Amino acid sequence: MPAPITEEQNRLDREALLDTAERFFYERGIQAVGMDEVRAASGLPLKRIYRMFAAKEDLVVAVLRRRDQRWRGELAARVEQVQDPRERVLAVFDWLAEWFGTPGFRGCAWVNVHGELGSSSQAVLAEVRAHKRAFHDQIAEWVAATGVPVAEPVFLLAEGAIVTAGISGDPAPARHARAAVAALLGAP
Repeated sequence: MPAPITEEQNRLDREALLDTAERFFYERGIQAVGMDEVRAASGLPLKRIYRMFAAKEDLVVAVLRRRDQRWRGELAARVEQVQDPRERVLAVFDWLAEWFGTPGFRGCAWVNVHGELGSSSQAVLAEVRAHKRAFHDQIAEWVAATGVPVAEPVFLLAEGAIVTAGISGDPAPARHARAAVAALLGAP
């Protein structure tokens, strides 16, 4: 009889599974990636995977939730190093430009999932909407500190830059959006 799986091993296996699924889903899409492929690449038995996530939809939600925490955390870590409120808002677009230039950049994972699944999964749709609300609120907080009431256009410029860069494969939309935001904020 095999030794029972420890809590630490379970955590490590879950993270490895999420890493594998996130990479495959982001690179190729949700529907193009089967659970057998995730199983083979993660090295975990399918039965064990389904004990962690009862359905592929549950795995997708977990991937998006974890990616949101990491993505917004990395953005905040970069932006909050900047002291001046207007420069802090502009730093959002500097960070986006760097992200757009990374190898394998395929645009916004949440927009991609929404485009692929639409509203066919209420759980996934709820996770996509939660990410967009959280990103909006994050930007709105940074913009509010400037005293200039332009949170909505700044958010839309960020979202538009992400989508445009994802489609074009060019990081320039971040630069263009940054210039527009600088004008909105009256930044030099």
